[in-house]
Amino acid sequence: MARFIYDSSTTAIDIEERTLAHLRIVIMNKLRRSESFMFDVEVADGSGHRSFWMSPSVPLQFHFFGSRPPRIDREWVEELMLVASGPNGLSIVPEPAEQGAPATM
Repeated sequence: MARFIYDSSTTAIDIEERTLAHLRIVIMNKLRRSESFMFDVEVADGSGHRSFWMSPSVPLQFHFFGSRPPRIDREWVEELMLVASGPNGLSIVPEPAEQGAPATM
C-alpha cells in the first residue's frame, strides 16, 4: 500500500502501490503542463470517495513504502491520461489485461 498526500499529511488516501505509481505519472504530466483537473478516488475503508482539485499550486506527495518501483504499463498510463482529460477528470480505471494473457476476474 502507498499513500497519496494532498496539501498536508492530514489529507491522505491509501492507494495500492502499483496504481499510485501510474497515477503519479499522469498527475505529474498534467501539472507539468499547468493543466488543473479533478481527481476522484474511492476511500480504501469503504466510506465513500473523495474529490481533489489538482492544481500546480497545491503541494502533493506520493509516499511509497516498498523498496522496488513497480513495473509501469504504458497502455494503462495512456488510458489514465485520456480519463484525466475527460469532462469528469481523473479516476482509477482497471489496468488493461496484457495482450495474449487470459483475463482474470
